[in-house]
Amino acid sequence: MRVIAFVTGGSGYVGRNLIRALVARGDEVRALARSERARAGVAALGATPVAGDLDDTGAMTAAARGAGCVFHAAAQVDLTGTRADFERVTVHGTEHVIAAARAAGVPRLLHVGTEAVLADGKPIVDADETRPRAARPAGLYPWSKGLAEERVVAASGTGGLETVVIRPRFIWGRDDTSVLPNMVATIRAGRFAWIAGGRYPTSTCHIANVVEGALLAADKGAPGGIYFLTDGEPVELRGFVTEMLATQGVDPGKKQVPRWIARAAAAVTGNWKRPIVTRTEVALFGVQVTVDDRKARRELGYTGAMTRAAGLAEMRAAPPIAG
Repeated sequence: MRVIAFVTGGSGYVGRNLIRALVARGDEVRALARSERARAGVAALGATPVAGDLDDTGAMTAAARGAGCVFHAAAQVDLTGTRADFERVTVHGTEHVIAAARAAGVPRLLHVGTEAVLADGKPIVDADETRPRAARPAGLYPWSKGLAEERVVAASGTGGLETVVIRPRFIWGRDDTSVLPNMVATIRAGRFAWIAGGRYPTSTCHIANVVEGALLAADKGAPGGIYFLTDGEPVELRGFVTEMLATQGVDPGKKQVPRWIARAAAAVTGNWKRPIVTRTEVALFGVQVTVDDRKARRELGYTGAMTRAAGLAEMRAAPPIAG
């Protein structure tokens, strides 16, 4: 019997790769898509596009009927968005996805979360899932993703729905349309600098490992469970980012700014159309951020099969991104 999966954010980086993997294993995939371009994109991947957005509970309920799992990968990710944007898309949108899944009788919901829910500007050192979410999140993205995760976890076990959360750290890979293009554009505009030198550890998670963890968590994750996902041992941020950018023929240079200057810049440029740097960027890439994925390896059988070396080789072999 063919399994049905419903994906939100299907035209985004994580969503696209989830669709590819679900289709490859033989699932029937339905994917929510707002625009004609997004609908064409998910159709090209082998999914059935569903016209609508996260405000359209009716469209999502209809699309989710018969599904074995909802994969919720949509969120507000543009850090220049307003508080209202983040609240409407990420928080209320997640509430609508939960309501649609319940109304459709879907048994499982997999929420694509983030380590950013811990981000308050201080270093995050080898954090596991017992570490509380930030009481004072460093920006609207961590704030909204934390509230969304809270809703997802609270929903588990009610209305016949079980929920599971994954938290990949620093998603990267060949067809990145989020972090890498923004970084390349910033460098080409002459606005890039290493915060405090950039020589501190970071965890990372290749997109293939995100997908591996998402599929395992959807199938095996404990109801209400949260799982960090990484590529394994941490790596120096500056060294890794330099290698990743080299696959695009881009040199980030050696310019550095003290951490206090980066934080000050984030504080005073918050109302610009595109700030020099945001509080969230300083919190996630200006200090050590390392997380522990042993729970996922132990409970899910997660392996993080894509190594950094293999992922970088794949990027070198692919056409450079636009940026």
